Amino acid sequence: MERKLNVWRSPLFKHVLIGLAACAAYTFAAKLSLRLASVHPSASPLWPSTGIAIVTLLTLGLRYWPAIFVGALFVNLTTAGSALTSLGIGAGDCLEAVTACYLIARFAGGKEVFDRTWDILRFALCGGILSSAIAATFGVTSLALGGYAPWHQYGIIWRTWWLGDAAGALVFAPCLLLWSANPRLRWSKRQYLEAAGLLLSTLLVSTFVFGPVFHSEIRNDPWTFLCTPFLLWAAFRFGPREASAIICLVCAIAVVGTVHGYGPFARQSPNDSLLLLQSFLSIQALMTLVFAAEVSERRRQEEQARMLAVRDPLTGLANYRLLVERVDEEIKRYGRTGNSFAVLLLDMDGLKKINDEYGHLVGSLAICRVAEVLHLSCRETDTAARYGGDEFALVLTESSAASATVVAQRVAQRLAQDAEEPRISVSIGVAEFPRDGATIEHLFSAVDQALYNDKRRNRTSLPSAGVEK
Repeated sequence: MERKLNVWRSPLFKHVLIGLAACAAYTFAAKLSLRLASVHPSASPLWPSTGIAIVTLLTLGLRYWPAIFVGALFVNLTTAGSALTSLGIGAGDCLEAVTACYLIARFAGGKEVFDRTWDILRFALCGGILSSAIAATFGVTSLALGGYAPWHQYGIIWRTWWLGDAAGALVFAPCLLLWSANPRLRWSKRQYLEAAGLLLSTLLVSTFVFGPVFHSEIRNDPWTFLCTPFLLWAAFRFGPREASAIICLVCAIAVVGTVHGYGPFARQSPNDSLLLLQSFLSIQALMTLVFAAEVSERRRQEEQARMLAVRDPLTGLANYRLLVERVDEEIKRYGRTGNSFAVLLLDMDGLKKINDEYGHLVGSLAICRVAEVLHLSCRETDTAARYGGDEFALVLTESSAASATVVAQRVAQRLAQDAEEPRISVSIGVAEFPRDGATIEHLFSAVDQALYNDKRRNRTSLPSAGVEK
């Protein structure tokens, strides 16, 4: 019994289950896509299985290639051709995914491929053009050699196969990879409302463009570009992950409508209709992802610049500018709620002596040690800041002078218990708003005076730990 439980819990069994799940997903998507095949039973103008295969190997590793091979082999054994042609097609599909995964990991950033513009373009080249040609060549050649496809149709079948795989990579792989890497939604209520509006608007416009209601009026007009603003909306307001989901939504509606003969891409040949549609959607997907990556990168740079503007580079604490902003916010909050707050001002004892005896590097580390103690001693709603030089400040929301004094004692005690050399200590002043000052200037003046009173007391007594000035 115990041996059976160990087998069920073994890593090998877990890998087998994951491989079977990937194989099942690949097979299901492939069988669904083959319903769209018209020029040949094995050549679909839309092949999302390529995206599933690429994402599987990128996220789980190349060791899961047998799952892709088995899935492709089963699909083709139950579709058209012989065992030999199915082996050739399965080998081509597996080699396509392995090649795409290797090239993306080597040249396009791997799992972070959709974070940067140039990596997205390399993904389009590696996963959407080069590797797709491998599967198309293996597949059509195997069918032609086996006598299951006429040689004079080699070109049209190869083009359908290649474009279908390319669309599967460009449209579906980004959505699968981005959402599997970050499936949790951390939106505000306002973002949820905006996302709902985006989703509803996209559904309505896509149904309008690719549906039967206004088909006779729009079939010969370029109404497809009505979908573009909603893709840009998703890219600009949310990011690559949400934009990729909107792309897949538009693709699903567009494929269903085009198959039924609706929309601007409807032609006499169903295969030509879907090839035109997938070419359009692939380009739209690529441009939308590039735009989303650029917007996200700019936001990261702006956030980094903002952090540098309000954070002390040595300690990571808030700088004087952010400190004043937080105090001003607390004063305004007091006007609404009537809850007081307290400010601590701390000054390191003997920093100049530490610098002279141990060097400025050790002095900087001592400053960081004080900053770490402040981090440990305050709440998330509080603000720890480097006031300047060897001085620090701590803004305690909804606190009185008595509770602030307890925090000050805790900070002093933790520094005293720090056995690292050189030993450090601080002098601390406490002020409460509005008792000790009704403006920022008066409050800082009061806490500064309290600090120097504490420093004078420390000079008249022998500290148990620390370095005297």
